[in-house]
Amino acid sequence: MKPQTKREIRNPDYVQGVRDSFYRQGLMRTFNAQLVRIEPGAVEISVPFTSHLTQQDAFFHAGVGIALLDTACGYAAFTLMAPDLRVLTVELKVNLLSPAVGERLRAVGEVIRPGRSLTVCRGDAFTVSGTGEKHVATILATMTAVPQAA
Repeated sequence: MKPQTKREIRNPDYVQGVRDSFYRQGLMRTFNAQLVRIEPGAVEISVPFTSHLTQQDAFFHAGVGIALLDTACGYAAFTLMAPDLRVLTVELKVNLLSPAVGERLRAVGEVIRPGRSLTVCRGDAFTVSGTGEKHVATILATMTAVPQAA
């Protein structure tokens, strides 16, 4: 289900802003995460499977999925913010639906309701393998817009 929101673009250079910010994140580099899609109010991130990102049963660790979902939602919100703002998470709730087993983990974050200071987002994570995709987690997150540090 696609959220129905007014997607006012306040920063015409939002794509480059997301890319610049994303590639400064050490955690995303550690995961070897890649930006797949950046649109007004929506961002998709993908991570390839590696044993360094697993828990004891060789599934993607839940922390990897949660971090990807949080990041995808944060950047989805960021696409609709003014250029002098940055984004921080203020609240999130995650449902882990199934063990994350696959060749790749894919997270999609979308804005449900943009606001001046708070933006509500939802995200879904899927594992991808030769047999298709499996929905493994869902997040509901609230992001806040804060001024860029001086």
